Amino acid sequence: MKTTTLNESVKKEPTVVKLAASERGTTELGWLHSRHSFSFGSYFDPDHMGFRSLRVINDDVVEAGRGFGEHPHRDAEIFSYVIEGELQHKDSMGNGSVIKAGDLQYISAGNGVLHSEFNPSPKNRVHFLQIWLMPQESGGKPRYAEKALGKDAKPNSLTLLFAREPRDGAVEIRADADIYFGKLDSGKQLAHQTVIGRGQWVHVISGDLTVKGENLKPGDGLAIENSTSLELQSQAGSEFLLFDLD
Repeated sequence: MKTTTLNESVKKEPTVVKLAASERGTTELGWLHSRHSFSFGSYFDPDHMGFRSLRVINDDVVEAGRGFGEHPHRDAEIFSYVIEGELQHKDSMGNGSVIKAGDLQYISAGNGVLHSEFNPSPKNRVHFLQIWLMPQESGGKPRYAEKALGKDAKPNSLTLLFAREPRDGAVEIRADADIYFGKLDSGKQLAHQTVIGRGQWVHVISGDLTVKGENLKPGDGLAIENSTSLELQSQAGSEFLLFDLD
């Protein structure tokens, strides 16, 4: 008897790949201290060009009174999460504000935008994550949003920050991605249900996190494919980002 697997789903085993913080690229400019999860600027590694639509995770520390002058972007979904200090933002859409620790800023560059980022403090550094995703379509009018996460992030849960289809207070973005802020207390765990065909990236901001048997520390990243669920645990407490990507 002739058999066929046509139109039958092929079961794939989950794959998990860790990117340790020590393996990230670096940029040192005196006033700027950066760590790059993926190729960026003068750092190039063909094995680390991004993960699905996630293209940039830069861990930036900017010295007091310094920053990035006005520069252009297009066709990129960009958001910044301030870990410590304050980040002053201005752009060609007329937006200007200071983003405080624990809060986020979002730009959909669309068909083109100019912006600048600056540390307004005369004495303190600012430490923030800058993250880029590639949009599903090019062009479109630039967009801007801020999200005051701060202390509103519930412990031992995932807070949805950005989504292609906005829900639960999330900001709508032009990429097919759900982006969550996770917060776990010491000894706690949480679960996230996933869909076969999508991939997940976990980035640890602080503390420790165990996912799929991998122990993660600050700056570590984890790529996950073909998983139907994630169990995330922390021994001493953790804050992290979870990207669920098409």
